[in-house]
Amino acid sequence: MAETFDTIYARACERKGGPDMVEAMLPATLTPGQVKAIPDDRMLAAFTKKVFQSGFVWRVIEKKWPEFETVFFGFDIEKVLLMSDEMLEQKASDKRIVRNYKKVMTVRDNAIMIKDVAREHGSFGAFAAEFQGGDVVQLWQFLKKRGARLGGNTGPYALRSLGIDTFLLSQDVEDYFRKQDLIHGGLQTKRSLDTIAGQFDSWQQQSGRPLAQLSMILALSWGVNRRET
Repeated sequence: MAETFDTIYARACERKGGPDMVEAMLPATLTPGQVKAIPDDRMLAAFTKKVFQSGFVWRVIEKKWPEFETVFFGFDIEKVLLMSDEMLEQKASDKRIVRNYKKVMTVRDNAIMIKDVAREHGSFGAFAAEFQGGDVVQLWQFLKKRGARLGGNTGPYALRSLGIDTFLLSQDVEDYFRKQDLIHGGLQTKRSLDTIAGQFDSWQQQSGRPLAQLSMILALSWGVNRRET
C-alpha cells in the first residue's frame, strides 16, 4: 500500500534539509492555457533535444544547442518538412551538431507528427493540453506510437522540459513503486502504468500539487539521494 503524500513529503524534508530546501527544488509547470500557447517549433525543438540527449552526454547537447537551432532553421515546421533525404544526410555530417544520421532523421519524422496533430487540433500544444492528471500517460503512449524515438522516458522528459505537467519514471520513482509492492514485472506495461498514474492522481487529490512536483518530492524522499551532512 502506498504512503500518504504527507508521509512522503515529511521524509523528503528530513532528507533534504527542510521544507524550504525541498520547495526550492521543485519544478514549475504551465497551466493548460499556457500549454496551448506553446508554438509547434518549440515542441519540435524539445523533442529533438531529448532525442539527441538520450544515451548521450547531456551537457554536450546543451553546449551545441544554439547550432542545432541554426542547422534546423529554428525548427520551423514547414521548413523542416521541405528537407529532402539528401539534405538530411548533409545535416547528419554537419560538425556543428552531433552527427548521428538516425537521430537527424527524427527531426523531419517528428515534424510530420506535429503537423498532422496541428491539422486536427490547431496546434500540438492544444492537443497536449487535453491530457490532465494521470491521463498524461496516454500522451506518452501517443508520442511512443506516432513519434520517432520518443518512447521510454524520452517523451516524458521532453514534456517536462516544456513545462507540461507530468510525473517521470526515474530510477528512484520506479524503485519506490517496486519496494512498496505496487507494481510487478515491466515498468511500461499497461498494468504498471495504470497503477502508477492512479497513485499519482491520489497524491494530487491529497496535496493539490502538480504531478511534476509530486514526482520530484517522491524522488527526493527515496533512493540514494540523501542529503550530505
